[in-house]
Amino acid sequence: MLMSPEDSVAEAAVGLFGDPLRARIVRLLATEQMCTCHLIEHTGARQTTVSHHLRLLRQAGLVETEPRGRYTYYRLRPEAVASAADGLRD
Repeated sequence: MLMSPEDSVAEAAVGLFGDPLRARIVRLLATEQMCTCHLIEHTGARQTTVSHHLRLLRQAGLVETEPRGRYTYYRLRPEAVASAADGLRD
């Protein structure tokens, strides 16, 4: 069975949001931008684990960064999230 581009978008979205911690990070970032230390505090996960999930979300284009001094703040890219949702809906 051949996959269409829409199938690959949907599969990528399911893969990204299928992990409970990654889904929680996305939900937290949907409310406001946060740095890694805030995400660690809200999820209770270790720094290396949170950083790993943020890296995957950045690579997928769902999250963008903004350096501020010693900290890097993360926020969702609304257009990327909307595109992933459209892929799942179709």
